[in-house]
Amino acid sequence: QVQLVESGGGLVQAGGSLRLSCEASGNIFSRNAMAWYRQAPGKQRELVARIDSGGSTNYTDSVAGRFTISRDNAKNTVYLEMDSLKPEDTGVYYCNAPVVRGPFTYNYWGQGTQVTVSS
Repeated sequence: QVQLVESGGGLVQAGGSLRLSCEASGNIFSRNAMAWYRQAPGKQRELVARIDSGGSTNYTDSVAGRFTISRDNAKNTVYLEMDSLKPEDTGVYYCNAPVVRGPFTYNYWGQGTQVTVSS
């Protein structure tokens, strides 16, 4: 069973920084891609950043150059460093682990952590 536990959200002024953490259990971390999604009020959940097992990353355009996703395989933890935050970054941020087993992909989610950016 895969479990993801996020931490690090909060309230910050525009231009500030936050660092989110997601610790994974279930013996899948080192060989699995990990991702961060967010959901703003009234909007669909969207992919923010992704890191594969080899450390390659990609970002949605709106956060590229401001957010950095990284992973520490020894700690089974993925991070999202968020700098130059904007009010439009406000939302609930979710950690995601897409686990491939044979022909199927099982998506595991954390409980979410609230990020609020004030103007």
